[in-house]
Formats: sequence, structure tokens, C-alpha cells
Amino acid sequence: MTKKLHILGNGDMAQMMPESVRYEREGKLLVCNQPPFEVQNVYATCIVDFKMCFALNEGSINLDAYYWVMGNRPKVFTESNPSFGFKHAGHIREFYTHVPAYAGKGNQGATNFNCGHMATHYAATRHRPDEIHMYGFDSIFDHNMRSYTDTVLSSDRTDVNNYRLLDIWRPIWTGLFNEFKDTKFVLYHKHPNPKVHTPPNVEFVTKTK
Repeated sequence: MTKKLHILGNGDMAQMMPESVRYEREGKLLVCNQPPFEVQNVYATCIVDFKMCFALNEGSINLDAYYWVMGNRPKVFTESNPSFGFKHAGHIREFYTHVPAYAGKGNQGATNFNCGHMATHYAATRHRPDEIHMYGFDSIFDHNMRSYTDTVLSSDRTDVNNYRLLDIWRPIWTGLFNEFKDTKFVLYHKHPNPKVHTPPNVEFVTKTK
């Protein structure tokens, strides 16, 4: 039997996740930060940013409905704010701090490694599925940096910053797909033309039932 795992990103094409997958599905579901619509039976939400930790700490965002998988910078934040770690210990499923070399060195690599990268790398490493189905990863395909997270946390979305981030993020995807060459990555988008080089283990779905 094929072992599947689903990842819900924050881009516009997250809407391509079928209704059936949103509630009952074959395989685990990871989400990035706060999902853009209701989903059930979530294994964990993935968090990588200091700004999300600050928002959780002050209570302006509530992710208590989920377990959390927290990346490199949230681990630093938690160690620097023991009361935060104590308060949310019941929600933190684990810290996943590995940053692959192709993301960059040291702190810069952790900065470059965004939530989608971390969720996908974590899924492939920890859970070793045969297939990873990915919804709402729009920046792989288009100059579209809109994110549901930006509706609850402000971000610099000027064209200059968007192009800078795309230049950083896109090559990381190629590195990730190549690293897990025995995993099939199924990307859902309105067209099958990514702006990154994709190896043969990457497939595209442009229509869902």
C-alpha cells in the first residue's frame, strides 16, 4: 500500500485540496502556520518564524487546536522564553531544527528555510512516506507571494522583497526534491509549469474532483 502524507500551505491554490482530504484522508496532514480553511485530524502545524512565536506569546494568534512542530528559530525563542515553553509544552510535538546545507550556512540557512520547506523536509525525514501531496505552494509556480498567514501577521510584500525571497526559496526546492529522490512529490496547482527545476520524482495535478 502506498504511504501518503499531505501538506497544506498558505498560498491561493490551497483551495485545490479536495473537500474529502480536508476531513478524512489516507495519510497524515501537516499544515503551515494557521490553515486558510477548516481542516480536521491534523497531525501538526509547522512553525519556523520568530514573528509567529511572538504572536503566540502575546495571544494575538491561537493555535491551540493543533500540535506544533517547531523549527530552528522557535527553538531559540522557546529557550529564551522559558515561560512560553512551559505554557505551551502540551502543544509542542517536537522541535525539528535540521537545516540542509543547500539552504545556506548557519543562521542564514535557518532564515532561508521557510515554513513550507521545513514541513516538507520534516515529512520526508520523520515519516518517510512514498508520496507527499502539496497544496498551496504557489511561489514554486508563479510570482505569487500571497499567503493566508499575511492576513494575520504583517509581512514585507514589496516587489523588491518578493523577488529577493523567490531567488532564495526556489533553489531550495530543487535541493529538497533531489535529496529525497525515492519520494514522489505531488504538487497541486492551476498549471504544471514550475519556475524551479524539478526532477522525475515531482508530479503535477492541475484539476481535482
